[in-house]
Amino acid sequence: MVFDHPEFNAHEQVLFCHDDAVGLEAIIAIHSTALGPAAGGCRMQPYESPDAALADVLRLSEGMSLKNSMAGLPLGGGKCVIIGDPSAANKHDLLTAFARHVQTLNGRFWTAIDVGVGPADAEILAQSCDFIFANASRYPAGFDPSAYTALGGFLSIQAAAAHRWGSIDLAGRRVAIQGLGATGARLARHLHEAGAELVVADVSVGAVERVVQEVRASEADPAAIHAQPVDIYAPCALGGILNDSTLPEIQAEVICGLANNQLAEPRHGAALHAAGITYVPDYVANGGGISAAGTAIFSDPTPDEAEATVNRLFDTVTTVLDLARAQARPTSEVADEIARARINSGRAEGA
Repeated sequence: MVFDHPEFNAHEQVLFCHDDAVGLEAIIAIHSTALGPAAGGCRMQPYESPDAALADVLRLSEGMSLKNSMAGLPLGGGKCVIIGDPSAANKHDLLTAFARHVQTLNGRFWTAIDVGVGPADAEILAQSCDFIFANASRYPAGFDPSAYTALGGFLSIQAAAAHRWGSIDLAGRRVAIQGLGATGARLARHLHEAGAELVVADVSVGAVERVVQEVRASEADPAAIHAQPVDIYAPCALGGILNDSTLPEIQAEVICGLANNQLAEPRHGAALHAAGITYVPDYVANGGGISAAGTAIFSDPTPDEAEATVNRLFDTVTTVLDLARAQARPTSEVADEIARARINSGRAEGA
């Protein structure tokens, strides 16, 4: 039963979407609409089981509530997952069928790009649904809004560096990047331009080869990237990477990356604090994308205005890190407290 699921945490609504004609199996999870309509990306991947998909969407949707709250957006948190291979021949049909399910929510939930769903795919969704953002037609030809997420990650790393070492200068700093998808590869370029020395890993050999050639990075085994002797570790793949097995092996002084749900369990945030590692909570560091693209839900920003929302991340990260230091508490707890206080305030105002 969903209510008994370990990842269920006061979610407002969970919808199971099915269309036998195209083989659609998908889940929409709306965690909170206290601050506004729920917003979060559409993820498409071949989950091992429906329960694995449910666990993912429940965790991700709650993370979106915290992310949107921390970014100061008038948006709640939600997420959706389509169980399927994003390279499948019938992807267009699956997206079209799923879009019709989102449309029935009539703006209670907005969705966009995520793992397995890019701007062109979001454009397919938008053909059958009015509540899509970050789709290709909103941007100049060839622009990928994941660039906003990568920029926000870079600014977050600068803020963490200033907090840890007293300077945003990354020249000569060694950074390990785990995951070289759209955001991880762009983050690598930002760091390379800032003079950082990079070691990278990804399960895709082609992705590694492209980034190694472009930014003169060194390559590591994906299973050992977290344990590299570096200053900064940037998890940019899937979640749960900070766990009982990996934490004792981490040598970095700073952890700041773009993956969602990096902590396998909340207690791992306290473990990072106890180990003296500066950790930027994932939903803070990766908030650049929703900050810029999500504004289209409630306004019509210019490109400069959208990027300005990303630039505010530096101050947000600094605030979290400074408060955590002053209170001698884990950064994950401090960020959660700030985000949940805003959500609860919105809930009280709407009561």
